[in-house]
Amino acid sequence: MRATKHPVNRTHGSSPNHMFLIGLKHNTNAQFPSHSSLSLLCENVDAMVSNCFSLGLHLNLHPHKHNQHSLPSLRSQTKAKHNQHVSFTSSSHNTSSGSKFDSQHKSRKLYELGNHKLSTSRRVGNLCSTRSGDIRPRFSAMTGSEFNDLDYDETQFDPSLTNDELKPTTPSQRTFSWLDMSSLWIGLVVGVPTYYLAGSLVDLGMAWWQGIATVVAANLILLVPLVLTAQPGTMYGISFPVLARSSFGIRGAHIPTLLRALVGCGWYGIETWIGGEAIFLLLPSHIKNSALSHTLPWLGTSPLEFSCFMVFWLAQLCIVWRGMDGIRKLEKYSAPILITLTSCLLVWSYIKAGGFGHMLSLSSKLTSAQFWTLFFPSLTANISFWATLALNIPDFSRFAKSQTDQIIGQAGLPVFMGLFTFVGVAVTSSTSIIFGRVISNPIELLGQIGGLATTVLAILGISLATLTTNIAANVVAPANALVNLTPKFFTFGRGAFLTAVIGIVCQPWRLLKSSESFVYTWLIGYSALIGPIGGILLADYYLIKKMKLNIGDLYSLSPSGDYYFTKGYNVAAIVALVAGIIPVVPGFLHKIGALSKVSNGFVVVYDNALFFSFIIAGFVYWIIMSRLRKKQSSSPSSSQPLL
Repeated sequence: MRATKHPVNRTHGSSPNHMFLIGLKHNTNAQFPSHSSLSLLCENVDAMVSNCFSLGLHLNLHPHKHNQHSLPSLRSQTKAKHNQHVSFTSSSHNTSSGSKFDSQHKSRKLYELGNHKLSTSRRVGNLCSTRSGDIRPRFSAMTGSEFNDLDYDETQFDPSLTNDELKPTTPSQRTFSWLDMSSLWIGLVVGVPTYYLAGSLVDLGMAWWQGIATVVAANLILLVPLVLTAQPGTMYGISFPVLARSSFGIRGAHIPTLLRALVGCGWYGIETWIGGEAIFLLLPSHIKNSALSHTLPWLGTSPLEFSCFMVFWLAQLCIVWRGMDGIRKLEKYSAPILITLTSCLLVWSYIKAGGFGHMLSLSSKLTSAQFWTLFFPSLTANISFWATLALNIPDFSRFAKSQTDQIIGQAGLPVFMGLFTFVGVAVTSSTSIIFGRVISNPIELLGQIGGLATTVLAILGISLATLTTNIAANVVAPANALVNLTPKFFTFGRGAFLTAVIGIVCQPWRLLKSSESFVYTWLIGYSALIGPIGGILLADYYLIKKMKLNIGDLYSLSPSGDYYFTKGYNVAAIVALVAGIIPVVPGFLHKIGALSKVSNGFVVVYDNALFFSFIIAGFVYWIIMSRLRKKQSSSPSSSQPLL
C-alpha cells in the first residue's frame, strides 16, 4: 500500500507495525483509500490489535511530531476488538461467538467511528483478558491504588435485577478515602455494645487483660476475611447482594442476603434500645419513678422505656433517608466528637479512682481449665460481633477510591476495638472504687455521675455513638437485601424502614437482659448463619472464579449466563450452606433449653460455631464446584449449566 512507502523517522525505536501506522497518518495529502485497499488495511490492523490483546501488551503510539492527532482507523478497530475481548454486557450481547464484521462493513464504519475516544493502553495494561465478559485483575489489584475504569453496558441489565442502589459504582461515586474508612470504623466501634462486650468477659471471670486480649485477637482474625471480602466490592463496584449472585445464583442470592438482613434487623433493635435508654436517662426523676416505668410482663419492659425506644427509632429514620452519602458524612464528622467524649470519660474515671491501680490489680477468677473453656466461645462471640459487617463490607468498599484505601482504613478495626475495650474495662473497674459497686452499663454510669452538663453530654455522646454504629452496621445490609429482592418496589429508604420495623419485632430488651444471653445465645447463635455464607463467598471468588467476574451476567436472567445455574439457583451453594449450619443446630438447641442433653462434641461445635460453619461450608462448596468444573471441562461440547 502507498502508506508503507512513506519515510518514517527510525530514531524513535518504532516497531515495523508502528512505523506502518505512523506512515499512514503522516500521508495527510492522500485521499481516503479505496474500498479494497481499506479492507486490506482493516484486516491488517485487526490482526495486529488482536495480537496485542492476546499478549496483554500496551498499544501506545510513540510520541512523535507526526502523531499530533488521533488515528481514526486504529481507534475504531481497537474499540471493536476491545469489545470482543473485554465485554461487560449480558450474555445475549456477548461477542465471544467470534462473529466478525465483513470487510465492507468495516470500510463503511471505519470513518464514522473514527472520532470515538478510548484509552486503550491504560485499560489493556491493567487487565488480563481471558474470555468474553471475564476480567481477571492482576495480583496488584489486591493492593494497588488505581481504580480500573472498566466498560459495561447498563442498558443491557435486566430491570428486575437492578436499580440505582444495585448498579456498580462509577469513579465519581468512589469518594471513600482511607480516612473515611477509618472514620467509619471509629463510628462503629465507639458504642455501648463494644463497651459492654469486654466488660461482659470480665463479668464472666476473666482478668482485665485477658478480656482485652480476647477482643483484639478476635478482630485480628476477622481482619483477614474482612479485607478479602471487601476486595471485589472495590474492584468491581458491586454490593454484597450482587456479589452473592456469583456464588448462590441470580435468584439464590436472596438466601444469604435475607439471612444477613435478619441478623441486621436484630442488631438494629439492640442499638435502638440503647439509644432509647439514653433518652430515658434525660427524663426527670419523678417521671422515671412513675407508674409508667413499671414493667409489663407481656411486653417484657415498661411503657415508658418502650416509648423512649420508639422516639429514638423514629429519629434514626431522618438520617437513613439521605442514603450512603449521608452515612459517610455522619461517620466522618462524628469520629472526632466520639474520640473526645470517650477520652473525657476515661480521664474522669482515672482522676476519681486515683489511677488504674484497682483495675490492674484485678485477677482472673477462673482456673486454667475454666479459662480455656470460656476463651474459645468468647473468641467466637467477639468475631461474630463484626462478622455480619465483614460479610456485607462490599456495600461500603464499593465506594472506596482504591484497594489501598479500603485496606489501610480497615486495618484500624483491631486497633480501635482494643483501645475502646480498654476504656470500657478501665472505667467499669473504677466504678467499684468511686461508687462502691461495679457499674458495667455506661448509660447507668453516666446517670450516676449527675449534673445537667454531664447529662446533656451523656445524651449527646450515647445518641451519636448509637447512630453511627446502628445506621452503618445494621441498616445498609438489610436495606440492600430488600432492594435486591424487589428492585422495582424497594428503594434504600423503604428497605431501611422495613428493617426498623423488624427491629421492633425482635424485642431487643430481651436479648440484653444478661451477659450470657447476649454473648452465648445471640452472638454465637447467629454466627452459625453468617459463617457458612462467608466461607462460600470467599471459596467461590478466590478458589473457583480466581477473582474473575462477568459484570453483565450478574445483572442478567439469561439461562446461558454464568450465574444463572439452575433456574437462577446454585444448588452447590445451597448444599454447602446447609452442611455448614446442621452441625451447629444440636448445640444451639441445647443452649436455649430445647434439648436437655447432647454429646460434648456438639457443645464444642456450637461454642466455635463460626469457625466450624465457615470451614465446612467453604470446603464442601469448593469440592462440589471443582468436580463439576472438571466434569464440564472433560465434555467441552456440553452447553449445560454446572448445576
